[in-house]
Amino acid sequence: MVKIVHYPENLPLPEYLEIEQEVLKNVAEPTFFTWIVQPTVIYGRHQSAEVEVNEAYCREHGIAVVQRKSGGGCVYADRGNLMLSYITPDTHSEEVFAHFLDTVAKALQQYGLDAVKTAHNDVLVGDRKVSGCACYTAPQGTIVHSTLLYDVNLEAMIRAITPTEEKLQKHGVASVRQRVKNLCELTDAFPDIHALRRAIEEAFEAYG
Repeated sequence: MVKIVHYPENLPLPEYLEIEQEVLKNVAEPTFFTWIVQPTVIYGRHQSAEVEVNEAYCREHGIAVVQRKSGGGCVYADRGNLMLSYITPDTHSEEVFAHFLDTVAKALQQYGLDAVKTAHNDVLVGDRKVSGCACYTAPQGTIVHSTLLYDVNLEAMIRAITPTEEKLQKHGVASVRQRVKNLCELTDAFPDIHALRRAIEEAFEAYG
């Protein structure tokens, strides 16, 4: 069984990352929660903001820039992005990661979307990325967190993050815009982001 919890809306992103760490300290059962934040760029622990982030654009447009403890790539989030957090006492990170991705894909498949996980720890619908994930393992357990694009400002995303040409070529695309897609453009199954949230929570209750 997975414990579904709810926290206040609109906290700054670092506070949600702190909540994850607090849950991890005493985690006794798999725990899942979702959250939504104001515009923020989040980059991985092995990345450099100077390389991955258009810091001038972020300053000009009031976009926060935050580094997380987990690895993985640089992502942009705003109020059109549903953020997912899964914390478990299981320290077999590869198995936890695979299970998390499978659950997100199953949640979308139930609404007629051809969602699949990839070797790059993404979830695709067709050939477009709708979710990116990252993982952090500690002696107490594992945290997996991800983005789920519902109605994100893609123009802001394109301007705020600066992936290298090598990274784009690895995914076989010429631009961020070519690679990602909002779920609201792919289906009318979720009338708003809160309907998507309920669907994801139900999937984790059923499969988590």
